[in-house]
Amino acid sequence: MKEKKKIKILRIINRFNLGGPTFNAAYLTKYLSDDFETLLVGGDKDDTEESSTFILDQLGLTPIIIPEMRRDIGFKEDKIAYQKLKKIIQEFQPDIVHTHASKAGTLGRLAAYKCKVPVIVHTFHGHVFHSYFGKTKTLFFKNIERYFARKSTAIIAISEIQKNELVDIHKICKKNKIKVIPLGFDLSKFQENIEEKRKSFRNFYKIDDDEIAIGIIGRLVPIKNHRLFIDSLNEVNKKTSKKIRAFIIGDGEEKNILLDYCAELKIDFKEFTKEPEKATITFTSWIKDIDWANAGLDIIALSSLNEGTPVSLIEAQAANKPIVTTNVGGVENILLPNITGLIVKSNNLIEFSEALFKLVDDDELRLNMSKQGWLHVKDKFHFTRLVNDMEKLYVSLLNNSK
Repeated sequence: MKEKKKIKILRIINRFNLGGPTFNAAYLTKYLSDDFETLLVGGDKDDTEESSTFILDQLGLTPIIIPEMRRDIGFKEDKIAYQKLKKIIQEFQPDIVHTHASKAGTLGRLAAYKCKVPVIVHTFHGHVFHSYFGKTKTLFFKNIERYFARKSTAIIAISEIQKNELVDIHKICKKNKIKVIPLGFDLSKFQENIEEKRKSFRNFYKIDDDEIAIGIIGRLVPIKNHRLFIDSLNEVNKKTSKKIRAFIIGDGEEKNILLDYCAELKIDFKEFTKEPEKATITFTSWIKDIDWANAGLDIIALSSLNEGTPVSLIEAQAANKPIVTTNVGGVENILLPNITGLIVKSNNLIEFSEALFKLVDDDELRLNMSKQGWLHVKDKFHFTRLVNDMEKLYVSLLNNSK
């Protein structure tokens, strides 16, 4: 009996840094059924970022790394990366090229189009259409995305809100070209050995039993708006009688600016990797075992100006932690408002600090909100659902291309 020909997928991702896109690409590479053969290609992380290749190692994946595929635009490097992608396509002969995030989407889709790949798919994990650049640069990036959307067989949005933004607000493509497929993760670790992890984290960071630990997780870059978090913490400290500690988990180009800002506000802070001592605000740098951190925290915050689907909030709910977040990106599609988290206007100090104060000061509210998260996310954002959704889409697109 003749063996069934496998559908060949070339998956291209911007870079292997910690975050949702790496998990998404990794799970889709590892867990697609035997009907598919996948080759994973990606750029290298930026110097200020933590590598996520340990995620690939754990799954037994060996990607092709293209060092020239960087986040920033660089004509020489981009040209080399583009030529390398064309060569990979010509050798691998994929049925589908699926790109993830902007740089991979630009170079990968161009290479796939030039090489006449039958199906070209792109996932928007986030976008840079507001709060990143000025009007001229933003329009430039929108026009690039509109051009490549026309070359794409399908565009994937990771939430209904993102789909509406892409279609109605930024007019990247028509509604019928966009499919909504939410992210998927292996969230089970957030429910394992919770008490043991909690005790370990709190002992390591010297958190007393009567202290409420508030965490914010992500890259230290302007778009994440950590100043709002710091300002809100300052306001809460003036009003509450509770003992609170804050943990800024992550690293990036804004770290020194944020350290200076804490000093300017006369807030007690420490870089724990340099001075492992107690402080009101602790900068931890990256923590790879984020389930360990989530177990030790009591509240998780997000203060961003722009997001796709914030992975830290999905993980927070998986760990049964109440949330305070700005209403950006797909936040309303992943939270149950006033049930698993409090959602406030973007960059609004009064609303953010009041929501944070409410969770800090009301023990019963905090406890009630911590009971619903796991039930909400355990199936909706599991990687098996992601894989099933994507397989159906791939087969449908290929059938329609013939």
